[in-house]
Amino acid sequence: MNADVHAGSIGRIEIEGCDTIPKLFWHQVRTRDTRTAFREKTLGIWRSTSWREYGERARAVGMGLASLGLKHGDVVSILAETIPEWLYADMGTLGVGGVTNGVYPTDAAKQVEYIVNDSRTRFLFVENEEQLDKFLQIRARTPQIVKAFIFDMEGLSAFSDPQVMPFDELVSLGRDYDKANPGKWEELVAASRAEELAILVYTSGTTGPPKGAMLSHCNVIFQLSNADAFIPMREHEEQLAFLPLCHVAERTFTAFLPLRSGAIANFAESVETVPDNVREVAPTTFFAVPRIWERFYSGIAIRMKEATWIGRTAYRWALGVGMKVAETKLEGRTPSPLLKLQYLIADYCVLDNIKRAIGMHRVRFAGTGAAPIAPDLIRWYRALGIDMREVYGQTENCGLATGMPDRIKLGTVGVCAPRTELKLSPEGEILLRGPHIFMGYLNQPEKTAETLRDGWLHTGDVGTIDNEGYVRITDRMKDIIITAGGKNITPSEIENQLKFSPYISDAVVIGDKRKFLSCLVMIDYDSVSKHAQDSNVPFTDFASLCRAREVQDLIWSEIEKVNAGFARVETIKKFRLIEHQLTAEDDEVTPTMKLKRKFVNEKYKGLIDGMYAEAA
Repeated sequence: MNADVHAGSIGRIEIEGCDTIPKLFWHQVRTRDTRTAFREKTLGIWRSTSWREYGERARAVGMGLASLGLKHGDVVSILAETIPEWLYADMGTLGVGGVTNGVYPTDAAKQVEYIVNDSRTRFLFVENEEQLDKFLQIRARTPQIVKAFIFDMEGLSAFSDPQVMPFDELVSLGRDYDKANPGKWEELVAASRAEELAILVYTSGTTGPPKGAMLSHCNVIFQLSNADAFIPMREHEEQLAFLPLCHVAERTFTAFLPLRSGAIANFAESVETVPDNVREVAPTTFFAVPRIWERFYSGIAIRMKEATWIGRTAYRWALGVGMKVAETKLEGRTPSPLLKLQYLIADYCVLDNIKRAIGMHRVRFAGTGAAPIAPDLIRWYRALGIDMREVYGQTENCGLATGMPDRIKLGTVGVCAPRTELKLSPEGEILLRGPHIFMGYLNQPEKTAETLRDGWLHTGDVGTIDNEGYVRITDRMKDIIITAGGKNITPSEIENQLKFSPYISDAVVIGDKRKFLSCLVMIDYDSVSKHAQDSNVPFTDFASLCRAREVQDLIWSEIEKVNAGFARVETIKKFRLIEHQLTAEDDEVTPTMKLKRKFVNEKYKGLIDGMYAEAA
């Protein structure tokens, strides 16, 4: 990549002479012109959109908003899945001086109401009839919203409402306004300032109402200027867009990083089709949360259990060779000629087929973040020949704080990013400082003051730093368990090992002020139901599957495998299964499908107390 990056003072961080998102976007639109910006699948065919088309549509959206009265600094919220229209609304809003705010499409109407009111949203984009219904339910209590726009009008051809406008109508309005006001778009883009608020990213609200993290243009541009240190992306790289765009990780990979790299985003048809779409696209760069990586692994693990004796034997041998190569490289050594030859055979006969089965045979960079992951899972992918690396960061530092250099150290999240300061507080909390640190929480000065102190971001994560600068995250400060015997336990380490099982989707370890550790487990329905069917275990629904003695025994055997790797005081003595299948719409999980520890402890208090009552 030959982008010209300049980093002087905080206000002068530039990429190719651009210090704001809209300036960089419009520069790249004019520079890249007919080159492909992204693709989406329509009627079974992947269709390309050029940078010129991307720019024209975003410009029309922005000018349409301006014609309807959008003022500098007004907030525009987007309530939609990960689709190209999200980017048109995003870049169009930023281009005319607005502030973009993403809302999770899984949020209930009540949550949408809170966020649009807290952010003082003036214009709202909704994806379809389902999301429009949420707006119609709350609009009497959201009087500041001037207009709502609908991306997909399917099922709404007869719908008419003066406050609601089809997206295509907004685009037409914007084009007319653009013609009547030549040069206005360029003027508004040029007026953007690095230090100004660019985007709002609401946290998942695991410990109370969501907080709107305020990120400036400078925050984003700085992170893009730093990206090559850990995420080496080049023009024409292929990636898959499927995580929610209101999450800072997906926003960075799909909306922002291509502004620097020119990488091509391929929009997945839906969350359900991600495995198929990955195989079709065969991305060269792939970032996902641990749950996705765990799902790919579980699928292969189950498949291998069903394979013939020859297939299982070949897999074990090939994976063993891959593990030797991976471990050799992790130790900083070069594999011997014999081991290289064995690996070539193993890859040709077995490992390449596995990579193709999950669509990872072209991946140059595989990233994982947003939640802890088991080191053994990374080791498995590296044994296949997939260069998986863990990165660490938060919404409040605009995404990336640490990453893996060329030398990988499993169990750590790498080293500090360039031009970023990282240190530990006396309590072991990780503190960050640099141009990527957010502006604070919208409307919450007290929370901001708690999190930002003397210019340092207090992450809430506890960790260590070794003598080579590698950072290890042990847990969230608020999640550390202190047992009745006074032993400090970091539950995430145990939970990560449990989630390595193909039968366990998630787990919450419990034991604060208790005599021993227990846990609540969310089973992987596909894997467990397949095991039950193969073992002739009768069940009628999710709850009856969880209650089956054979399933209980299966999960306990998986827990016992994990227990074997921990000290006696850190082992799990009892467990219970959560007996209904959780989705992103459930209160127990975040939109990225992480169990909310505090909420789970409160909601299942009776179930938890029952485990300890049995042992009394």
